[in-house]
Amino acid sequence: MDIEHFALNVQDPSRAAKWYQDNMGMRIVKGSKEPPYTHFLADKADHVMLEIYHRPQVSIPDYNAMDPLVMHIAFSVDNLKETHEKLLSAGASSEGAITSTEDGNELAMLRDPWGVPIQLVQRKIKLI
Repeated sequence: MDIEHFALNVQDPSRAAKWYQDNMGMRIVKGSKEPPYTHFLADKADHVMLEIYHRPQVSIPDYNAMDPLVMHIAFSVDNLKETHEKLLSAGASSEGAITSTEDGNELAMLRDPWGVPIQLVQRKIKLI
């Protein structure tokens, strides 16, 4: 079994999809201009998709109040500091300092403009 996608309920899925496309290197595979404005976005490797929609019949999580260690989307990057600065300029907010692990990985936590926690990971040795 493979993960096909995971989903997020956000206030403005069309704008969020565009932000992830423009800033996170994701590709919009399918988008809708009709409610619930569902967008499927594929990662650069076409391994996992993110589904973004607005379902008003259920509550939108308060992503800003959620500790990033409860849930976050992790992105592998080649240049963490450069990517971190780029995302801050694009409307993301920082969730603390860039840190390093004992085995040489660099990590940074941010939030997208909708408050969804994002982790940037620059691994010394890739996991897979």
